[in-house]
Amino acid sequence: MAEYTLHCFAQSGNAYKAALMLELAGADWAPRYVDYFGGETRTPAYRAINVMGEVPVLLHEGRRISQSGVILDYLAEKLGRFGAGDADERREILRWLLFDNHKLTSYTATLRFMRTYTKDPDPAVVAEFRRRAGAAWSVLDAHLDGRSFVVGDRPTIADLSLAGYLFWPEEIGVDWDDHPHVRDWLDRLRSLPHWMHPYALMPGHPRPEGA
Repeated sequence: MAEYTLHCFAQSGNAYKAALMLELAGADWAPRYVDYFGGETRTPAYRAINVMGEVPVLLHEGRRISQSGVILDYLAEKLGRFGAGDADERREILRWLLFDNHKLTSYTATLRFMRTYTKDPDPAVVAEFRRRAGAAWSVLDAHLDGRSFVVGDRPTIADLSLAGYLFWPEEIGVDWDDHPHVRDWLDRLRSLPHWMHPYALMPGHPRPEGA
C-alpha cells in the first residue's frame, strides 16, 4: 500500500498541484480516482471524506487533508522539497498561494470549465472571466520578468500551485506567447525530472463519451 493516497481526477488542476508535488518529489503515492463528472463528490459517502465536496484530499498517516494549498504546505514539510528556506520565503510563498487561490486559479479554472465542459455558456460571462483571468496572468507574467521561478532561485510550492491550471492552453483559450515570461516559466517546470502532464499523471482521461 502506498504511503500517500490522493483523491483526484485527471481534469482537476487543483488535484494536479498535489499530484505533481508527489511525483516530482519521488514520493510513494497512489491516486484514488474520484468520478467527479459522475457526481461522486455530491454523494454522502464522499462528503464523509470531505464535507466541502472537493478534490484533492490527501490521506497520510491517519490524516485526511483537503485544500490544495494546505496539502502542498504539508507535503513540503513531510518530503523536504519545494518549501521555504526561511521565514521570509515562507511568507512570500504564502502570498502567492493566496493570490493563486483567490485570483489566478479561481478565474482560470472557471474560464476553462465554461469553455470546455459547459454547453452553450453565456458569451458575456465567458468574456468577463477571460478578462479577469488575463489580468491575473499579467500579474504573474510581470513578476516572472527576470526570474526563473516565483520565489527565490528554485521551484517551490508557489510555482506548483500557480501552474496547476496552466498546462491546458487550448482548453483555456490562451496563447502563452502573449505572456512570454509565463511561457518560459512553464517550459522550465516541464523540464523538471519526473514532470508529467495532468492527463498522464492522474486517472480519468479521456472521459467516457457523454460524461
